[in-house]
Amino acid sequence: MFLRAMDIMLSDSKQLSVARNIDDPIAEPDAPIWYWQAGFWGFLLVVSFFTLTLWYNKPSWSYVAPIVIESAVGFLFSLVVQFGILRVWHQPPVLKAVISFLLVAVVSSLWTITRMWVYEVLTGEFHIWGEFGGWYFSSIFIFISWAALFYGVQYYHMLQTEHRIMLRAEADAREQQLEKMRAQATARDAQMKMLRYQLNPHFLCNTLNAINALIECEQSEKAQLMTVKLSQFLRHSLDNIPNSKITLENELNALNLYLQIEKIRFEDRLNLDFDVEDKARLAQIPSLLLQPIIENSMKHAIAKCEDGGTISLQAKVEGNMLCVTIIDSGPGVKIGKSKLQSVIGRGVGLKNTDERLQVVYGDNYTFDLNTSPNGGLQTYIKIPYQPFAQD
Repeated sequence: MFLRAMDIMLSDSKQLSVARNIDDPIAEPDAPIWYWQAGFWGFLLVVSFFTLTLWYNKPSWSYVAPIVIESAVGFLFSLVVQFGILRVWHQPPVLKAVISFLLVAVVSSLWTITRMWVYEVLTGEFHIWGEFGGWYFSSIFIFISWAALFYGVQYYHMLQTEHRIMLRAEADAREQQLEKMRAQATARDAQMKMLRYQLNPHFLCNTLNAINALIECEQSEKAQLMTVKLSQFLRHSLDNIPNSKITLENELNALNLYLQIEKIRFEDRLNLDFDVEDKARLAQIPSLLLQPIIENSMKHAIAKCEDGGTISLQAKVEGNMLCVTIIDSGPGVKIGKSKLQSVIGRGVGLKNTDERLQVVYGDNYTFDLNTSPNGGLQTYIKIPYQPFAQD
């Protein structure tokens, strides 16, 4: 009956431990509990053997067997205490301490009676009951030590579990942040490509119209030369990744390919005035950033004036910022950054440039449109200076 009761209690304790593993972080899997349980009572067995059996020169089996049995029975009784402590784990601390002490006192008394009876039966010594107080004191001391160890292990497991939960939460938060950053990078890349791909069709349409006009005017050689230059410019455009950055030097080289096409159309009517610092030439800027601005000036400043006009470009480094100013000699009235969408003819390329800068630099850039003293459009761009690292 006694062993059957112990088996039922052990089963209930195991079920409670499993339930708490699911609903509460205080309990760990049963394997670590069994390890330290076996270690505690195995240590008690060894200490009892060397301090009692050998000390009193009684190494016979009749004196060794009692300490083996009392350790095994103590192990089973400790399961009762463990079960009781887990049942009141969420009670107030004072109530939990009182119940734990009462459990220790009752179980210690039962263990004392059991171990004294086993000792008496196996050794034949019947005078030990007068020493019940000493045996009971040692039993209480052993079970208080066991209870303290049990509480320590449980709280340690709880801290470890909370630490793992915290680490898992931090890892999940980092993973979510990385996913968010990857999603933002993908969206940014898609937006950059969309804005960049808006440029080539816009420019291509204007150039093809110009070639068609030359053909209608029976200027086949110029039309052929413009077609070759257009092919070179488009190849340069395709060779550059849409959302990449290139040096201002390379951007000017691409710009020259475009201007060579326009030179065929306007000949001496097109005047260029470029003033670029050597330091500024190493600055990295988004690919084909300046071309739509120059194209805008070609359409509204050069093409509409019988005598043509002048396009000026100045680039310099001020502090840690790259400053680029583009001025044309055409009419620039009613041009403003806030009116890019409403101003007919001057909106597409300039609005596109502003959006590309917004995507790349966020709020750390300046894009201003003003009327120059000669009546043309003055475009001012200020972006962080990021020099190209030369090997």
